[in-house]
Amino acid sequence: MLLCVSGFWVLPTEGAGTEGFSRNSSSSSSRSSSVNVGALFTYDSFIGRAAKLGIMVAIDDFNADQSILGGTKLNVVFHDSNCSGFVGTMEALQVMENKVVAAIGPQSSEIGHIISHVANELHVPLLSFAATDPTLSSLQYPYFFRTTQNDYFQMNAIADFVSYCRWREVVAIFVDDEYGRNGISVLGDALAKKRAKISYKAAFTPGADNSSINDLLVSVNCMESRIFVVHVNPDSGLNIFSVAKSLGMMDSGYVWIATDWLLTALDSVEPVVDPKTMDLLRGVVAFRHYTPESNKKRRFKARWKNLRSKESSRSDDGFNSFALYAYDSVWLVARALDVFFREGNTVTFSNDPDLRKTNDSNIKFTALNVFNEGERFMQVIHEMNYTGLTGQIEFDSEKNRKNPAYDVLNIKSRGLHRVGYLSNHKGFSVEPPETLYSKPPNTSTEHQRLNEIIWPGKVTKPPRGWVFPDNGRPLKIGVPNRVSYKNYAYKDNNPLGFKGYCIDIFEAAVHLLPYPVPRTYILYGDGKRNPSYDNLLSQFAANNFDVAVGDVTIITNRTKFVDFTQPFMESRLVVVAPVKEAKSSPWSFLKPFTLEMWAVTGALFLFVGAIIWILKHRFNEEFRGPPRRQIITIFWFSFSTMFFFHRENTVSSLGRFVLLIWLFVVLIINSSYTASLTSILTVQQLTSRIEGMESLITSNEPIGVQDGTFAWKYLINELNIAPSRIIPLKDEEEYLSALQRGPRGGGVAAIANELPYIKALLSNSNCKFRTVGQEFTRTSWGFAFQRDSPLAVDMSTAILQLSEEGKLEKICKKWLTYSHECTMQISDTEDYQISVQSFWGLFLICGIVWFIALTLFCWKVFWQWQRLRPEEEDSDEVRTSEEAGPSRSGRSLKPAASFKDLIRVVDKREAEIKEILKQKSSKKLKASQSSAETT
Repeated sequence: MLLCVSGFWVLPTEGAGTEGFSRNSSSSSSRSSSVNVGALFTYDSFIGRAAKLGIMVAIDDFNADQSILGGTKLNVVFHDSNCSGFVGTMEALQVMENKVVAAIGPQSSEIGHIISHVANELHVPLLSFAATDPTLSSLQYPYFFRTTQNDYFQMNAIADFVSYCRWREVVAIFVDDEYGRNGISVLGDALAKKRAKISYKAAFTPGADNSSINDLLVSVNCMESRIFVVHVNPDSGLNIFSVAKSLGMMDSGYVWIATDWLLTALDSVEPVVDPKTMDLLRGVVAFRHYTPESNKKRRFKARWKNLRSKESSRSDDGFNSFALYAYDSVWLVARALDVFFREGNTVTFSNDPDLRKTNDSNIKFTALNVFNEGERFMQVIHEMNYTGLTGQIEFDSEKNRKNPAYDVLNIKSRGLHRVGYLSNHKGFSVEPPETLYSKPPNTSTEHQRLNEIIWPGKVTKPPRGWVFPDNGRPLKIGVPNRVSYKNYAYKDNNPLGFKGYCIDIFEAAVHLLPYPVPRTYILYGDGKRNPSYDNLLSQFAANNFDVAVGDVTIITNRTKFVDFTQPFMESRLVVVAPVKEAKSSPWSFLKPFTLEMWAVTGALFLFVGAIIWILKHRFNEEFRGPPRRQIITIFWFSFSTMFFFHRENTVSSLGRFVLLIWLFVVLIINSSYTASLTSILTVQQLTSRIEGMESLITSNEPIGVQDGTFAWKYLINELNIAPSRIIPLKDEEEYLSALQRGPRGGGVAAIANELPYIKALLSNSNCKFRTVGQEFTRTSWGFAFQRDSPLAVDMSTAILQLSEEGKLEKICKKWLTYSHECTMQISDTEDYQISVQSFWGLFLICGIVWFIALTLFCWKVFWQWQRLRPEEEDSDEVRTSEEAGPSRSGRSLKPAASFKDLIRVVDKREAEIKEILKQKSSKKLKASQSSAETT
């Protein structure tokens, strides 16, 4: 191994500086005879052993290819960081002393932060194949390139996986260094975007022994979440699963998600992983950097096996993805140098003036030189775009690899099983990412897909992801100790210790859950007055209660610090006031119709009388005569149709048709009037001087509310009612007494309370009171849980199931059935009144029929007038020539005469018109016959 390494190791020489680079006079005049490149990583590690061999293979391939850097030798200077931050930093400085144009590494994210500052000062690009820490930002470290994937993408992939499985909380187990802390920090941000969170962060020191790991996992096992994300180093990470196995934490119900470190460790142990190790990890889901399959990759792996057998006999020197990234890093430098030299750039170094101030120190910082052309070389690397063993090598604006992708693997007893891929182009899919890049991006939820996963315990269904904390503490349920309306929840001697409507619903929902819920009920309140529900829910913050079961109203302010289940009962605030029987009115017969309805109906009666008169005037003698008589006839006929005793005979077809439609309308109007009047006169009419909440707000009278409910704050904060006007009432006896005494007797004008209580109040008062006005809030009752409690979601599902099965209704009938069922609202006379809107369709039909009838009648009269007009015009001309004066006056009177003729035609009887038309036709016939005989 040492011989092989020495073959590629080029010690620093004096000629490595400016004066050591030769230039040609041809097109390659700017190229140097040799260029130094540093390589910094930990030799004795899973990643380091694979990376070292990958770099060696890259150098072999580069030296064999004369098309790249023709004539220029690439010297790689290796340094071992030795798994130490301090030693690694010193080694990194020694790398920089060799006047390198680039450095491949470091492997450690911790050293990456330190050496990036040196790279910024000396303008030397860093190409790390293993430092995945997301905080190695390109803004702070412009010379840092990540040739592998950024953990930012991996943590977002894990967050997507947690969301895909519909989990809400995870426990993070990580090594407490820059790599672990920063990665988990990004995971927390990614989960927050998916409405999930890290419920507990379990950190351990690098190199922790099994005893420390055991103590850590014991504390983790007491947590509620059973989703564990493990983000550690590959060299010691397997110890976590060994300890977890001994603690029984690899059984069903647990979920283990490992970042890319696990597959790095397993891939490095070739050719076959120990069956005991696979059995230990069975059910774990792991992510691995995705590298597309290609012929170049297969040839590389074949050469890898031969080279490994020559260099090392260790069983853990297997192939992993970091070997590919290290190989591509060397080639990236070589290709970038080729472009750099083709542009005519040179490689020169100069002393850093800032380091001259350290001459008094024994540490020779002056040996570090600035790469003068480093900024341009950095830009060349950033602009590179070609295909390597790991796929397309192209950087984004933050110097991260574009199109990051991961394999999603499930570990089974027989080996690794790929269940899908994760890319930022499609999300989860079962197709390789490179086949999807030609399609439009689509990361919508409905397109996410993974194959079946076998979870720990050989379970195929995704685990619930949480359990009750393994600390022996049952669920503490707070129950309001009410003074009134105890049928909702009260203490009892049954095994549970409590009974009531709300208790029965909660117990029925708990029994539908697929897991046991240890619980204990605790009374809250002194029993002398109803407790404040806001104070009850505030106890959640101090962990005094986990759940509140009772008649707890869901309102906005409460949802800020507790989670509610699906509502199990609707509720709303209503106003209850004393009522009295309304006095009968002598004008009650007018109440069935609104004023508009009376006006429209009367107008229609007159209008239909006029239409019938027009249509029957020429046929019926009863509709002829002096004007006074005709007007009386119109009024009489119109209103006689209301009672169907009109005696005038209808001869005209159009008149019969109009009358038939109108009688149908009259029948409906009469029937509706009769029904409405009957309802008004038979239904008991109650009245109250309080019309609703609006009238209470404008008055100064006291208002009663139930003690302990949200109504008190609502009236003050939302309706701006003075607190002095609001009287808290303890129980039902106080409600009834306050209402009966009224404001003058020291009571209240009305009570504002929730509807379920009001139903009981009205029933127990023998319906002496009624609700007035409209409901002014719409709320519901639900069970309150601590914030982000996963049990709230399962209980909501159970409540919905109870509702769908009709069990909620059965429980309601069991507890909330009253002896007297009272009408809630005061009946209003206006509810029985009929308006025009109820008949506008019928009136529209009448209007259309009347319009058609009048149109046909006018057309008929006009036609008859046209037939009679010649005869009338001749007689007019004779009279005009004999009686009138000048012709000018005759022309001015002609239109008036024509209109009078039309009126005379309208006024004539139909029989006379027909007789005239018949005579006129006979005259024309005789005239035509005589003219024919003459000719």
